Amino acid sequence: MTIQIYNTLTRKKEEFIPLEDGKVKMYVCGPTVYNYIHIGNARPAIVFDTVRRYLEFRGYDVRYISNFTDVDDKLIRVANEVGEDVPTIANRFIEAYFEDVTALGCKKADVHPRVTENMDNIIDFIRILIEKGFAYESEGDVYFHTRRFESYGKLSQQSIDELRVGARIAVGEKKQDALDFALWKNVKEGEIYWESPWGKGRPGWHIECSAMAKKYLGETIDIHAGGQDLAFPHHENEIAQTEALTGKTFARYWMHNGYINIDNEKMSKSLGNFVLVHDIIKIHNPQVLRFFMLSVHYRHPINYTNELLENTRAGLDRIKISYQNLKHRKEASANLSDSSNEWLERIKNLREAFIQAMDDDFNTANGISVLFELSGLANHYLLEMNTDSNVIDHFLQQFEEIFHVLGLELGLEEDLLDEEIEALIEKRNQARKNRDFQLADQIRDQLKEMKIILEDTAQGIRWKRG
Repeated sequence: MTIQIYNTLTRKKEEFIPLEDGKVKMYVCGPTVYNYIHIGNARPAIVFDTVRRYLEFRGYDVRYISNFTDVDDKLIRVANEVGEDVPTIANRFIEAYFEDVTALGCKKADVHPRVTENMDNIIDFIRILIEKGFAYESEGDVYFHTRRFESYGKLSQQSIDELRVGARIAVGEKKQDALDFALWKNVKEGEIYWESPWGKGRPGWHIECSAMAKKYLGETIDIHAGGQDLAFPHHENEIAQTEALTGKTFARYWMHNGYINIDNEKMSKSLGNFVLVHDIIKIHNPQVLRFFMLSVHYRHPINYTNELLENTRAGLDRIKISYQNLKHRKEASANLSDSSNEWLERIKNLREAFIQAMDDDFNTANGISVLFELSGLANHYLLEMNTDSNVIDHFLQQFEEIFHVLGLELGLEEDLLDEEIEALIEKRNQARKNRDFQLADQIRDQLKEMKIILEDTAQGIRWKRG
């Protein structure tokens, strides 16, 4: 089986063949660190962390780079508003970023380069583009000659003339063509700046990723990824300036995740539905948010509501309860039974189904469906009172393997909130009323695992922590 990736550049799935056998060079555009990240930022962090994990699971050595934009117009504006300098603002929100994405189960990149730490590299990149005739200086600004890069528009699949319609030169810009974009910005009064051959200033947004990808991964990389909103103009401009400089293909596979809607509306500050991860994870388990993000194929839009997140939590709990019940049964496990080979074969088939789903453009939605099948199979196995330690070990191993690939933890919450405990007890009561004793027993075992003691009283069931 081979991995298939939907390549935004070609608009089709392609077999993944890395530049170097067994190794993957992967660059993911990171956030501009002027605030806490919102769930739109969280989606690519989760999605491409999962892609990285799966590639590693399939045996690849992945070098994963994700940058921080730690100087730009937004950072300067926030710094001026609060009376602090840009590095202070950037450092604060880089630290907050790591807290949030770590809670979401994301591993750190091999390198998290910052723009401010790569200024010499960026300036040198711009200087060479000028020497090659692909860029020009204009009163302290430097712009890219878009029309001189003949294949401009190939990622967004638009011609240069189509892009020309509606393009404008903003007040204060000194470029020759409306399609030209800034590589270097001349300093304005009160702004942070760096010295350059063109005077004091700072980089444009697009140049930073090209320069850092080249520095840390080389002239051609395997995968370049980010949110759908970055495809144009950010990634289009990255391609133009990098390939103009090197004369080589910049990235072989371009991956973009879909948008997030809030209650069926596009997330935006103007609509007041701008949701920060920092706030969500104060209320919801961050692992539930990750599971929710992976429950939809990464290229599709996803709709966020509190109700959907709660449903996701219940589904994730069911899977974890199956795993915990297997571990509990293992304590009383016995020797090989006559039906063991049949169960082992069914577990193996589900493992292969998971790989097949993930090989198909990292389809975590189908992968999670397999996980629910595995949970159902485990429940069926336990319901028949089977106790073969070998089968149980294979079940446990498969749960652990899939959860690791998805970046999830199998442990139940050590410190359940009171309302969560009461919700579980109510769910157990309802299950008993419905004569669903299997579910009732699973919830009882979960509460027991969490050292929650249930007491029957004349007023109903009471509970206390053990």
